[in-house]
Formats: sequence, structure tokens, C-alpha cells
Amino acid sequence: MASSFRSVDRRTMLRGTLAAGAGIAFGPLLFPGTAQAYAWSRTLTQGDSGADVTELQIRVAGWAADSAGHSRVGIDGDFGPGTAAAVRRFQTAYGLADDGSVGPLTQGKLNALEQSDGSTAHFDWSEFADRSSGTFDGGKLSASAVKENVRRCMYKLEALRKKLGDKPVTVNSGFRSIAHNADIGGAADSMHLYGTAADLDVPGVANKTVYQKAETCGFSGLETYSTDHQHVDSRADLGRDWWWEDGTI
Repeated sequence: MASSFRSVDRRTMLRGTLAAGAGIAFGPLLFPGTAQAYAWSRTLTQGDSGADVTELQIRVAGWAADSAGHSRVGIDGDFGPGTAAAVRRFQTAYGLADDGSVGPLTQGKLNALEQSDGSTAHFDWSEFADRSSGTFDGGKLSASAVKENVRRCMYKLEALRKKLGDKPVTVNSGFRSIAHNADIGGAADSMHLYGTAADLDVPGVANKTVYQKAETCGFSGLETYSTDHQHVDSRADLGRDWWWEDGTI
């Protein structure tokens, strides 16, 4: 894990609020969990249900679609057609037989994307911690709920990274405490306060390209790619309306 934090986010205002006129109350919390070195106990196929299906959905959520669309993998523990399609996309991307069945080879590849501390292969907790306190405290949710939301974001970012040709992705801003968010002029209900958002920089890749790939990764909040970073978030997972500032839908 990285021993120091990355530079403070340069943005002065985040548009990570509800879509205009949404007025939706905060939805169901994302399930808390600590799926470190996950022990898959069976081969999973369409029609299955359970906690292991929920974990599978978290890990393939970034493979929600082949093209831009308001598509996301529901994290509900039921292995339906949407989950199966995401599994097949994951399998294709990693050179596995794309049969939609999650057996030992697919499970092994899924586990290869996790680190022993619960973070993922290419993203560390330190990248997402509040830049002021270095913790996950002081947000809109408990620290454990924020950290679980961050973990889910990491898996979507792993998919985005893969779709960008395994280009390194820098997280400039992840979770923000209420106090830190106010200090930098962030929106009062920024998705950063819940741990569902990240501001990204991908050296050598245009923000527009990052944006377009993110449209296939289940991110329901995307800020314009004309800024000096790319904002992504998963507000729909919290019951919010989709908001793609430069989207085609």
C-alpha cells in the first residue's frame, strides 16, 4: 500500500449533487462487507442467489455494458441476465471462456484483483482517504459504510483501467469528510461524502476517452470531461437519478 497521499484535489467546486429536480431521499445503504481473499464455495451460474452472488456482482459491476447506456449491475444477490452479461464481458477481457459461469478459473481471476487488505490490485485505501484527516470518518455515513462504498468504486475503476488498455489511473480525490468538502467548496451533497466518487487523472489519455469508457462501467454520475480531471460516481447505487453531464442519453 502506498505510504503517502496524493496531491490535494485541484477542483474548487464539485457538481456531485442530485440531478436537477430529483429530490430523492437517500436510498438503501450499500451492503457493508470485508470480502478479503474471498472463499468461493461453489460454481455460480444464472439463477443462483446468495451472499456470494452479491460479492460477484460487486466485482463485475464495472462490466455493465458494451456501449454507452444507463446500465448498471444490480447488487441484489440474484444472478440474473444482467449479472451474466457482465460476467461474460469480464471473462472476455481477461482471456477466459465467456460462458457466463463463474467457476474456479473466473473466481481465481476475480481474486487476483484483490489485495489482502480488501483493496484492489491497482488501487489503495490511501488514495481514497480524506485528504485532511487521512481517514474515512466525518462523512455522511459511518466510516465502515464509506469504506465499503470505496471498495465497490475500486472494482469499477479496475474495469475502467482495463478498458483503457491497463493505463495507470491516478485518484486525485476520493472520500471527503464534511469539513474538508466544505473547505474546498464542494457541493453540500457531494457523492464524495459517501465514498462513492473519485476524481481521476489518466496520464496520456484524454478525459473525453476516460468519460466514454466510464459510460460502460456502471458509473451513474459523470462530470464534464472539459475540466482538468474526470469525475465518476455511483449515485444510482444510492437511489439517486443518473447524471451524465456530457452524455448522449
